[in-house]
Amino acid sequence: DGVGEWATTSYGVGNGTEMKIQAEIHFPHSLGLLYSAFTHYLGFRVNSGEYKLMGLAPYGKPAYVDLILKNLIDLKEDGSYRLNSEYFNFSGGLEMINQKFEDLFGGPPHIPDKPYAQKQLDLARSIQDVTDLAMLRMARHVRKVTGEENLCLAGGVALNCVSNGKILAEGIFKKVWPQPAASDAGGALGAALYVYHQHFKKPRTVGKWPSGIQGSSLLGPAFSDEQIEKVLMDSKASFKKMSREELIQASAKAIADEKVVGWFQGRMEFGPRALGARSILGDPRSTKMQSVMNLKIKFRESFRPFAPSILAEKVSEYFDLPTDSPYMMIVAPVSEKRRLPENEQKNQEAHGLDKLYVQRSEIPAVTHVDYSARVQTVRREDNPLYYDLIKAFEVMTGCPLLINTSFNVRGEPIVCHPKEAYQCFLKTKMDVLVLGSYYLTKVSSDHEDQVQYTAVELAGAD
Repeated sequence: DGVGEWATTSYGVGNGTEMKIQAEIHFPHSLGLLYSAFTHYLGFRVNSGEYKLMGLAPYGKPAYVDLILKNLIDLKEDGSYRLNSEYFNFSGGLEMINQKFEDLFGGPPHIPDKPYAQKQLDLARSIQDVTDLAMLRMARHVRKVTGEENLCLAGGVALNCVSNGKILAEGIFKKVWPQPAASDAGGALGAALYVYHQHFKKPRTVGKWPSGIQGSSLLGPAFSDEQIEKVLMDSKASFKKMSREELIQASAKAIADEKVVGWFQGRMEFGPRALGARSILGDPRSTKMQSVMNLKIKFRESFRPFAPSILAEKVSEYFDLPTDSPYMMIVAPVSEKRRLPENEQKNQEAHGLDKLYVQRSEIPAVTHVDYSARVQTVRREDNPLYYDLIKAFEVMTGCPLLINTSFNVRGEPIVCHPKEAYQCFLKTKMDVLVLGSYYLTKVSSDHEDQVQYTAVELAGAD
């Protein structure tokens, strides 16, 4: 966590309906708040910009790791730690850091939306490496003292899918399961389940691995075709109602033609990741798609990576991922056989954000600059329609994965209601909108003259 009541890091063991906490670290010592301090220092908004820092980190070098470990955090071999309060102001003030922190790193915080120098890239990489190190030490210690083979992760820091991937890759535990809403939202669910099972002694059902009883985490609101059609009629939209198979084929064809598709289906995801219910989809083979989706659809920073949704049975053909990742919570390397060795030298020689323009693999739109990807594996039993869409795309192209990013623009939450999806579609350069059984294109839209979002309007928004 950043901080709960007082605990910031804790571990325990669950058995049946019982869960017992074995050790805790308390505020103001917090790995999450340390990461948030650097989030602030790099010009991002605390409690929402941490994932931007994580995306920026691979562009830099770990030049400040030793400085951080020497001055800011006393990290022990067992993963326990203490922060040096001389450099922070969050325990008694309204600011994350103080003048001494700024002096340590040679200047004031980065101004939001200003270009990044190598220093900022190196700072992002350094705090990510320190976080990885702390998480790995904790994981080894917990494995040693508990003897347990399976690890569940929750709390805001568990949204750091890079660190999650490092724990999995090292083989410390046989299975690693990050809670898909590993933040305050998931904490509320956990509190309810804790009371239900541990206080009221209700029996607990364990679902099938890897999704468990939470399934694909599609626990939010859903809207019927009748409700969707009313929204479209009220908006005077032009649309075509299709059968399930027609919808899948038309959508897969649009993506294969390098069109960007807004995908609104069924119950909304619970958690911060779009998992195929409120998603914007694209072709991962496209060399231009990352830039197009970042700048023209999402209106966000060009360095931000996109995640792939892949058929679960095909994951080993594209990624070095020995397990399922249904919640897009684990980063894994792109398989060597999918990389482009002829461009590896270019990637090594490029500096900073220039690395963005080097094509590194057969799936460039979802391959980050360090040859990694935040993978979502999709099984048909969890989301049949989404699975069948990816399968149809594979039949057309030979590629069993799609770009999957959340259905929203910078500064706004993921769309929930059909009207929100339609408005987002109109105000961006999205090509196709699929709402339930209804298929819309910009050509058929009667509202092309509506005001577009602009980078100016969204400047400073997170």
